[in-house]
Parts: sequence; structure tokens; C-alpha cells
Amino acid sequence: MEPKTNFTGKELIEMGFKPGKWFKEAIAHINENQLQGKALNKYLEQFKSPPAVGLHTEVVPFSVNIKAENELEETNVNSVIQTMDALMRTPTLVDGALMPDACPTGPTGTIPVGGVAVAKNAIHPGMHSADICCSVLLTDFGNADPKDVLDAAHGVTHFGPGGRSRENQFRFPMDLLKEMETNYFLNDQKCISAARSHLGTQGDGNHFLFVGISKKTGNTMMVTHHGSRGFGANLYSKGMKVAERFRKELSPETLKQNAWIPIDTEEGEQYWNALQIVRKWTKKNHECIHDATLNSLGINAENRFWNEHNFVFRDDELFYHAKGATPLDAKFMPDITGPRLIPLNMSEPVLIVEGETTKNNLGFAPHGAGRNVSRTQHRKSKSGTFQEIFEEETKGLDARFFSNEIDITELPSAYKNAEAVRNQMEEFGLGTVIDEVMPYGCIMAGDWKKNAPWKKRR
Repeated sequence: MEPKTNFTGKELIEMGFKPGKWFKEAIAHINENQLQGKALNKYLEQFKSPPAVGLHTEVVPFSVNIKAENELEETNVNSVIQTMDALMRTPTLVDGALMPDACPTGPTGTIPVGGVAVAKNAIHPGMHSADICCSVLLTDFGNADPKDVLDAAHGVTHFGPGGRSRENQFRFPMDLLKEMETNYFLNDQKCISAARSHLGTQGDGNHFLFVGISKKTGNTMMVTHHGSRGFGANLYSKGMKVAERFRKELSPETLKQNAWIPIDTEEGEQYWNALQIVRKWTKKNHECIHDATLNSLGINAENRFWNEHNFVFRDDELFYHAKGATPLDAKFMPDITGPRLIPLNMSEPVLIVEGETTKNNLGFAPHGAGRNVSRTQHRKSKSGTFQEIFEEETKGLDARFFSNEIDITELPSAYKNAEAVRNQMEEFGLGTVIDEVMPYGCIMAGDWKKNAPWKKRR
């Protein structure tokens, strides 16, 4: 009688297998059934990792819907194309596009703002970034006075870090909470707490609350711009960790920021569902602010529509990662109720657009005006006091900073020329403007770090 084998994890490693959760169960099965030789190899076939996937040997072609109109823009456009060249060697990608508001962000190979990357059967968390579902929502306030709307909204909204205090929180939708509790990525106290406290908040940076007048109807309209706040950022962090695990196993050559989660895995299915829940939460986040503003004025909305411009959109096996690109094609938005919104800067109208999918636009339009230089470069380029710069650039506008501290990197001069972006939209077939919300005023976070609590303590 042959002595019993005592198979161990060390032998699995020597056979070329990477340690994993499956080791314990597999070793027990092997020893219990005394597997050896061909029987052992046949059993272990199911645990073999597929061969590593290398980068595309050539750059996958992508559409360039942007052109430089001066020397400064030449530098920007060259940088954007360079980073797209590296990005489009990622193994999962099959198509891509650049919008007129494109600008680089992060190291070479990182999807730029204003970029679209189409992956087959894969979701890349790094290609939607931490601000998942950054989006815009418009409510038509009819013949309401724009100052009344802006004042009411100022008393309702919340900018800056963190969330609302417990007594000021909006009522959380229980059906959404139930969905969160059934999702692997979202069902933890940190996520749920952020979802509750950040509801009805707008964050900082380029997020805004804008009030203006419809050029077509003369009605007062309010537009908010923000993403999923800490709730979405938590999902992004978890998604990147899972994607990195797959990257190490499937494609070590792929840049870390371009790691992906295969959609045909349990993790892929759960992550896709988590994105849809975050999308619902973000839309609700906008609606809380708009509805509370309507209620404070005692009026009803005449119309409302919204769209994301920083998200992953699905068309069967293809996943369109839009890092700052407005979906034109209705197939990307299951709850589409109207045209799309493209804000430019606080002194320019918010464009209301429609459009058709073409080979070069892939079903997308730009999401704004974009930047040619960083915030730091812009700050260094300006002369005069912040107050002087602010007064010059916001003449005729009711422009406010929630923190009462001016952030000159959000003033109109920090952005690309709006007319040039509009001209390139027309030239490249990136949507048709059907109305414009002419600016009355806006609220932004401002430089909330200037008087931050930790600085006061110091």
C-alpha cells in the first residue's frame, strides 16, 4: 500500500501557481482524494492563470477633435496627444477620442480630461477617476427673479470639505440604502456614512451653482455641477485596489493607472452595479439642492434635465470611459429626458445641446472649456490683488464664493477661450447648440483652505 501524500502550498508554488485564497480548499481536496500525476494536473488546470496580456504593439487609432490656435495651446495639444498615444496601447482599448477642451492630468499614459477611451469587456477605475459621475443638472424656474433664485440656493447648498451636520442632512432614500447594502463595494460604514452626510453638498474646485436666463424662453434656470463626493471617492479607491490585483495577474506591463476589472468576473459585475448606484445617488444629490431651492421660493419646476460627463457608459461589450466628455447618444443614458448641458465659465452661457453619433465623436461632446495651464501657472500669470482681478473678470455678474475667499483659478481667464471651443464643436460635429443659459450669477467654493481650521490652530 502506497503511503499517503501530504501535498502542501509550497509544492503548488513550485509548480508555478501564485498563492491565493483557493490554496487551502485545493490542498484539502488533493490530499483527501490522493491526487497525483495526470489526475493532479487535470484538477489544477482550473487554477492556472491565463498568459499575461502585453500592451498593444501599435497605438490604437483615436480621433483628435481639437486643434491649437496659439503657441500656448500648441503645447497643450501636443501633451494631450502624447498621453493618449501611451494610453491607447492599453490591451483592452479598441477606440478613443479627444474633445476640444482636452488637457493632460497626471503622468504620461493617464487619460486626459476631455478624453474618451473605449474598452472591451473591462472597466478601468482610473479612467473615471475619484470624482465618479461628475455631472450637471438644470431646473427651469419659469419667470422667477434670478436674484431670488440665487439667494435661495445660497441658503440651501453646501460647498467645501466634508458633509452636512446631522441636523442639516437631507432625508436619505431608503430604497437607495437597500441597494448599497447588497453591493460588495458599497456595504461598509465609511461608504454609507459619506453617502448620508454628503447628500446635498457640492465640494470644491470647479464645481458650481449657476443661475441664468434662457436665451430662447427668457425663463430663469439653475444649473448645478458636481460629482459623487466622498461616496464615489470611496468606491474609486476600492476599485483601484481590485483592478491592481487583476493587473498584476493579467497584464503587468499595463500602467498602474490603467489597471482594469474584467466585466466577466464577480468583481466586474459588482463594480458595474456599484457605479449605477453611485450614479443614482449623484442625481439625487443634485435634486436635493434644486428641490429645496424650489420649496424655499414656493414654486414648481417647469422643466428639468441632466447628464453625467465623467463616467463609464456601456454599449453591450464596449465600455466608454468619458473623462470629462458629454454623452450625446441617448443609448448611454437610460433615463434621458432632454438635451445635454455644456458649461464654459462663469461669464459665459451654459450651452444646451443635442447631437448625433459620428465616427470621430463616438457619441460625445466636450464637457466645458478646459484649461491650457495649471492652476499654479495661472495664479503666477496674474498681476494685481485678488479683489482687483475678481472685480475685473466678473463685471456685471453676481459671482459669489461660498467660503468668502476668492479663488482666482476659477475665474474666466483660467479657462480656454470659450469661443474657440464652440467653433471647434461646430467644426468637428460635436453637438448643436439649441439654447443658451445666459449668465446672471453663480456660487463656487472659493479658497476654503485659506482659513481652514488646521491653519487657525497652527
